[in-house]
Amino acid sequence: MSTDKIHDETDVRIATESYQSEFPYDRDEEAQVTRREFCNFLGLTSAAFFVGSVGFAGKAVLDARETANLAAAKIDGAEGLAFNSALNFHYPTEKDSAILVRSETGEFHAFGQKCTHLACPVYYERRHKRLECPCHEGYFSVDNGRVLQGPPPRPLPQVTIEERNGAIVATGIRTGEDER
Repeated sequence: MSTDKIHDETDVRIATESYQSEFPYDRDEEAQVTRREFCNFLGLTSAAFFVGSVGFAGKAVLDARETANLAAAKIDGAEGLAFNSALNFHYPTEKDSAILVRSETGEFHAFGQKCTHLACPVYYERRHKRLECPCHEGYFSVDNGRVLQGPPPRPLPQVTIEERNGAIVATGIRTGEDER
């Protein structure tokens, strides 16, 4: 290896000299960031993210304390639902999906359809008689929405239902406070 020619900043400037008019760049004007300035920036940024996270968590806690009065809504098609099958519906709004399951004994159970892990939609698996999340293999009990297996941290929110004049009606939502 030859040590006659040393590559340094001078060589770089000579090599890029023809492009300086089109792409001006002066290395001497480049700002130097000290280690202390960089650490201060990281500390302030981390503190800002922490304060923001605490704010969002506080708002979620306050929102969870509020009990909303939800309007009762008839679940269309529930009366004709076969035993050991499920039906998707929207409750409490058109944007919220839910799932109604009719067990082998004819009992109705309804839950919010979003998995409590990462909000993937759950579906009813007839063979295993449970609600399953296909994203991360989370399984829920069809009787009460409790976590049977997988990463979900909480049970599914349960949609309260009633039978009124032969129709199945969703009347509210009950979230599970119990962890697993």
